[in-house]
Amino acid sequence: MTATPDLVTPQLTPQLATTDLFRSVFRRHAAGVAVITAHGDRGPVGFTATSLTSVSAEPPLVSFGIGTGASSWPAIARADHVGVHILGEHQRELAATFARSGADRFGPSTAWREGPEGVPVLDDVLAWLVCRVHARVPAGDHRVVLAEVVHGDPSGPGRPLVYHQGRFTALRD
Repeated sequence: MTATPDLVTPQLTPQLATTDLFRSVFRRHAAGVAVITAHGDRGPVGFTATSLTSVSAEPPLVSFGIGTGASSWPAIARADHVGVHILGEHQRELAATFARSGADRFGPSTAWREGPEGVPVLDDVLAWLVCRVHARVPAGDHRVVLAEVVHGDPSGPGRPLVYHQGRFTALRD
């Protein structure tokens, strides 16, 4: 491939891979925002995830990452089923609550109910799934959880919440 003469190509300055480089690059990657929930020994647990991915349509599989140091990890490590909630742009505070360490995630400000398979299901989300955990794959200081969809509801109103440049934001038209 040859460069087109009338296009100016910026000088490439590659950097060695570091945690800072990795984080800087992924701050530029816009991602949808989800909350993952499960039933734990002491009640419901949950966390905000921007790593949710559809893996397969047949069978319907999703994946998400969770740090092994996260407060929700012990429950997710033992759970047979998890809830996956796609958040709307009206749910920035909910996303922040589930992302904040030490927050009362299922306190009075969080509307939820027990859903299929005993999984906590959040109210007023764009869509939700209940999934059977299929595998937990070691990946550095995280685990990638593969889960098969067994129940769900895609009928919530609104537009998706997005995470970009270190903050929760809305899509622009």
